[in-house]
Amino acid sequence: MTQGLSRGVAAARRARSTDGMGRLLFQGVPDVADQSASLGSQSLSTVHRSLSTDADKLREECGVVAVHGHPDAARQVYLGLYALQHRGQESAGIASADGQHLANIKGMGLVSEIFTDDVLQKLPGTMAIGHTRYSTTGDSALLNAQPIRVDSTKGLIAIAHNGNLVNLGNVRARLERDGAYFQTTSDSEIIVQLIAHSNQHTLVDCIADSLSQVEGAFSIVMMTRDRIFAARDPRGFRPLSMGRIRNADGPDTIVFASETCAFDLLRAEYERDVLPGELVMVTDDGVTSRQFASGVPQSSCVFEHVYFARPDSRIFGRWVQESRDQMGRQLARESGVDADVVVPVPDSGVTAALGYAEEAKIPFRLGLIRNHYVGRTFIEPEQRVRDFGVRLKLNPVRNLLEGKRVILIDDSIIRGTTSRKIVRMVRGAGAKEVHLRISCPPTISPCFYGVDTPSKRDLIAANNSVEEIRRYIEADSLAYLSLDGLLKSCDNGDGNKYCTACYTGNYPTQWVDVDEILPAAASV
Repeated sequence: MTQGLSRGVAAARRARSTDGMGRLLFQGVPDVADQSASLGSQSLSTVHRSLSTDADKLREECGVVAVHGHPDAARQVYLGLYALQHRGQESAGIASADGQHLANIKGMGLVSEIFTDDVLQKLPGTMAIGHTRYSTTGDSALLNAQPIRVDSTKGLIAIAHNGNLVNLGNVRARLERDGAYFQTTSDSEIIVQLIAHSNQHTLVDCIADSLSQVEGAFSIVMMTRDRIFAARDPRGFRPLSMGRIRNADGPDTIVFASETCAFDLLRAEYERDVLPGELVMVTDDGVTSRQFASGVPQSSCVFEHVYFARPDSRIFGRWVQESRDQMGRQLARESGVDADVVVPVPDSGVTAALGYAEEAKIPFRLGLIRNHYVGRTFIEPEQRVRDFGVRLKLNPVRNLLEGKRVILIDDSIIRGTTSRKIVRMVRGAGAKEVHLRISCPPTISPCFYGVDTPSKRDLIAANNSVEEIRRYIEADSLAYLSLDGLLKSCDNGDGNKYCTACYTGNYPTQWVDVDEILPAAASV
């Protein structure tokens, strides 16, 4: 065990003895021992994966927020995480700092349930970072919730990470040979360990050195007792934006978030994206920046525009709403069909369906109504609940569908099971024809860059033709948006390049160690 991480290891061992379900983990909180405390509610660790009954959807790993220079920084981060809850519902955490102390509180469940007023009051300071998580590597235990807080030879560091590292096996093995002891099974901790073991002299140099050694996807916010850092991987896989809250009576508050919709809740102005390969540091003296990597082709995740991000966010320099509207219009141009109504699969299919309906000049109707309050009382492993889940969540509006030729618009088909149930539901409500249109190309390959993806054998488009999929889901016709059409829809005219590996099987990194980066298991 290395001296630099000994105190962090001790805290982790204490946490392991008490990190049962439905608990909070306190680290460095004034007047609170570094151990879990009861959340005072039902167990949350198994419930929230069924918050969404979209077993046939890909899931984002997480969202991150950072705030510097606000008297109630932790509460601002809480609000930012609330806006990013769609990016992960498994666990959440907030770390705060006041120049002397760095406190961290995290727990299993939703942001609003973990961070009550009493909990937020235990996080004083003018700086804070936060994280909401859906696991892709590392299991869903409380110890793997983020931010991860480590007391190292470089000082106290807290980190929150969105993405996946694809060379973590080799890097982790090397660090362990050098004496590193890992608190968690999350790949995010590797970056902190690299910082602790760096031979560089200044902290910012150590961070830049560590980031240059990892390969894959990472948008990161980090915090010490007196500084905030934000960084993106050289290829810019995952989004990370910088905003500013203007203060008339003092220095501005600097904000970072995975999506700009978080800025709206904080009344922050969007300033710019953190650049691929850029490391930004915020101190009381202001904002400084350096490139730790350059000259690497950009490959931002196009699925952020297809599904992950909220439509009111600006991602990779382009409004998501605009991209999805264009996807629907392009889909109508490529695969139009005579019909009476265009119906979205809510909520992710709504914007593309609006674009499709306008382009095709076919009436748009909300023929499926979503119940947003379904799922949390049902335990995911029960097959009977999963089979019933679509009907619990979606209900057809019979008078809008009966006797109609219906075009259903959805953003993707992963396994096909949910799509088949929805097609059957619409037909059962009296639809004369059901035509399914998908606003992205067929998903044929798993993602290794921060997305919870089934293995290739479970991806229906990897093993079946479009006609075979159509027969399986029992639609009258099925068509996907072409890859060229997708890229055209997301083109902002600024030369931004996208990763399309899930549609092509061509990965932008030099290699992907499948044995080391296995996607998290997802149920049908």
